Amino acid sequence: MPIHAQLLRHATETPDKPALVIDGRSLSYGELYVRAKVIYRFLRDMPRSKRRTLDLPGVEKLAALSLGNHIAFAEYFAATTAYPNACAVIDPTMPAERIERIIERLVPDVLIVDDDAGPSADIARRLGIPVIAAGAEAFDLASTDGAAELPIDADKIFLIGFTSGTTAEPKAYYRSREQWRRSLDRGRAVFELEDAPSTMCPGALAHGLALYALVEALDVGATFHSVRKWEPSAVARALFSEGIERLVAVPTHIAGIARAWTDEPALASLRDVLTAGAKLDVNGVESMRRLFPKARIREYYGASEIGFMTVSTLAGGEIDFPIDRVGRAYPGVEISIRDPDEKDVGIDVAGTIFVRSDLIAGGYLWGDDGQAFRVTEAGATVGDLGELDANGMLRVIGRAGGMMISGGNNVYPAEVESALKACPGVEDAVVFGLPDAYFGQRIVAVVSGETVDPKILADYCAQMLGKYKIPKQFYHIRSWPMTSSGKISRGQVERAVVSGDDRVLRLSA
Repeated sequence: MPIHAQLLRHATETPDKPALVIDGRSLSYGELYVRAKVIYRFLRDMPRSKRRTLDLPGVEKLAALSLGNHIAFAEYFAATTAYPNACAVIDPTMPAERIERIIERLVPDVLIVDDDAGPSADIARRLGIPVIAAGAEAFDLASTDGAAELPIDADKIFLIGFTSGTTAEPKAYYRSREQWRRSLDRGRAVFELEDAPSTMCPGALAHGLALYALVEALDVGATFHSVRKWEPSAVARALFSEGIERLVAVPTHIAGIARAWTDEPALASLRDVLTAGAKLDVNGVESMRRLFPKARIREYYGASEIGFMTVSTLAGGEIDFPIDRVGRAYPGVEISIRDPDEKDVGIDVAGTIFVRSDLIAGGYLWGDDGQAFRVTEAGATVGDLGELDANGMLRVIGRAGGMMISGGNNVYPAEVESALKACPGVEDAVVFGLPDAYFGQRIVAVVSGETVDPKILADYCAQMLGKYKIPKQFYHIRSWPMTSSGKISRGQVERAVVSGDDRVLRLSA
């Protein structure tokens, strides 16, 4: 990880300060550094796999973590990302067949798991890969005899992550220490982290948002809080009782916290709320202002392969950005909007979002389907569509592959969802197209919240959208199926509508 020098400094200057708190269990900076040194020594002494075929320049040992939000995650991540090691972070909640495909391709030198009898461990053993169960190590984590200091940051690959593509096969991207070092240095100023605010992120550490939030907190010497399993009431209680200053979460997590904390005291200790992963809406911001009355509310737009692209302040800043925008370019980032020939279309014209930045990932190890992330002379893109205004503020319209064609018109789900989520009484919305003999695709909307009158929903859309963009069918859902990263599982929602699943109720006209 690109912060080993900082870890050594925090372990020396504030050894007893909690670095990590998960479900009440704490790991201090001193303990974190000592344990990471011991694990690093173990990795150094173990044999390297002779079956690895991946080209990973500068990487001696490759470890895979399938730990979930385990208290030992930070110590293993620090050790397995210290030069010349690299780490692949695997979500243990993925289907077993997907985990197996990843491990088969990686052929890591070791797999670290939280459950020695779980699917990940069984798969690794079957493939002849050594397994370590966190908390049941064969070596003494407190014995530093012969354990050298963790190498100070160097360049080269340190992280392999996975992001979904157009198929069920996860795409494997890689990151260098230098890319994250630049990002962390800029983020310290952008997000005002110099005084090391205690940070809560309830998301899965196997995903970019939470993993970066953890490293960001450790970089500045803050205490990072999380939970093993997402439970909104537990997160709300921790925010209240621990006096946490900063919350990093996807909007669906924040909505869950708000529901769990209804009629409870405001969470006044929070000074900053940072969201990403989905666009905030007016109702969401108003809910957060009630729940976190003293917090500045910000969001960023980015991608695992590209890093930060924009950042905005929606409440509590000197200038509050328009709700329909995701802000201006992040420091060191240049954004342009381009047509299919990659020519710049200028302002107030929709097109594909391209980025020039020194934060962009090196590429994919596998899974490049050519449908999303690509780097050309125009810059890098993940295929998102948007437009820039004269003030350099970006509006994200949606992913090109998600476009619906209804009655010969192009309609982007994100635009319709944004309109629905602004309707009073609507908590969240998912929009998609289904085959239709007349329209080609009919627009279908699934909403949650108190508003269940389809006429009210359609009339509200009509105030903000062209007639052809108004959904033809509305459904209500009591609770959303979620992915492990805290986002709504859109595929499951669509399948529930198509199959007539009783989790969704069609709203009568």
